Amino acid sequence: MNYYILDYTTSENYLEERGKYRKEHLNHATEYYNEGYLILGGAIESADQAVLVFKAESEKIAETFAENDPYVKNGLMKSWSVKKWNVVIGN
Repeated sequence: MNYYILDYTTSENYLEERGKYRKEHLNHATEYYNEGYLILGGAIESADQAVLVFKAESEKIAETFAENDPYVKNGLMKSWSVKKWNVVIGN
């Protein structure tokens, strides 16, 4: 298993609009968490970025999460990327 970081850059209207999709987004995240893929997730304090950490065989799990995330589908994320994270301590 490998770790992957999903990095979101939020849109300018993220804070104003997220309430409309928050429950759906959290349900989506909870599914991945319950399946053991999503380890941690949340917004950076400034709310201009969010980071989610996944543990999976490939980056496809994190990519599929983003592609189906209500925040992404409804334009609350300006961009996103997935990076493999080579964990050295705490693995």
